[in-house]
Amino acid sequence: MTEELEQLQDLTRTFLAKESEPNHERWTEQHAVDREFWNKAGEIGLLCISCPTEYGGGGGTFAHEAVVLREQGYIADDCWSYQVHSPIVAHYINAYGSHERKQRWLPKLASGEFVGAIAMTEPGTGSDLQAVRTTARRDGDHYVINGAKTFITNGTHCDLVIIVARTSDAPGSKGLSLIVAETCDLDGFERGRVLQKIGAMGTDTRELAFTDMRVPAENLLGDQEGQGFVQLMRQLPQERLSIAVQAAAAAEHAVDLAIAYAKVRTAFGRTLLEFQNTRFVLAECRTEALALRTFIDHCIAEHVAGRLDGATASMAKYLATDKECEIVDRCLQIFGGYGYMTEYPIARMYAAARVQKIYGGTNEIMKELIARSL
Repeated sequence: MTEELEQLQDLTRTFLAKESEPNHERWTEQHAVDREFWNKAGEIGLLCISCPTEYGGGGGTFAHEAVVLREQGYIADDCWSYQVHSPIVAHYINAYGSHERKQRWLPKLASGEFVGAIAMTEPGTGSDLQAVRTTARRDGDHYVINGAKTFITNGTHCDLVIIVARTSDAPGSKGLSLIVAETCDLDGFERGRVLQKIGAMGTDTRELAFTDMRVPAENLLGDQEGQGFVQLMRQLPQERLSIAVQAAAAAEHAVDLAIAYAKVRTAFGRTLLEFQNTRFVLAECRTEALALRTFIDHCIAEHVAGRLDGATASMAKYLATDKECEIVDRCLQIFGGYGYMTEYPIARMYAAARVQKIYGGTNEIMKELIARSL
């Protein structure tokens, strides 16, 4: 943390306390944040904060993104999909888009005029991106895209979506490309059903479908077709580290909530914190949460310095999300029956934590990637 990052932390904390935290229950009921919330975040400079100022960004580093992600974790914000919009979508465009495309899209993503999504997962393919079946056929100066995607975060609000599609018959990963579509009044683009999840219900998640959808050929990311898989592999470490940052912060927040509750809840004439078992559980959770954050801070520093490799990012994602689920579960137990009531944040955190071990590549895939580096 630097003085600049601390100022950003204060700004983010104040903004989320005013504009996000009071709305979690309502956003959960409507299965999405308010569309205007994106514009408010853009107005104060929280979006695309690590993209170049030349394209409307904040000119910062991933450390700035991590501050925002961490503050979300500290208030159990399971509604706003910042991590997809800024650390993921914007950075694919910044890394692989032409100068003209970056000028067209990044300022709108930074202001909140556009909400970004990335369409990887399909009904029949999850972590195995090489099995993608969505096709993009070149027809003159356009691509004609056909296929279906599922589990798409920001699917309701997205104005810009990066599509993983097969642009040739080359086997496996060789035929994959990334193509960007602007969704407003786009013929052939359809938003499918809103998906009913067991947790993080305030997150905007739904299916998308493309039927003979025509997208300008210049919207291809990269200078030629077939680069999609390599582009994905290069950007996935940042996505996985983003997940790890939020997971580590959520684990810390769970411990804080449990300590506060244990100090005021009584049983058999004593506060819960006076029982040795409670103290030992919380001592263990506090220690593990601090150790986890220390490792994640190390990974952030390595990433900012350009040294974070895919295997270490996989370690961060798998360890952080495993520990998040474990620590939140142990902390929920301290709340007893109230821990199962959704009016308590710890209950929502328990349900929201489970998917962390699945998206961004399942933790089983993370272990396989780590094992390949041994």
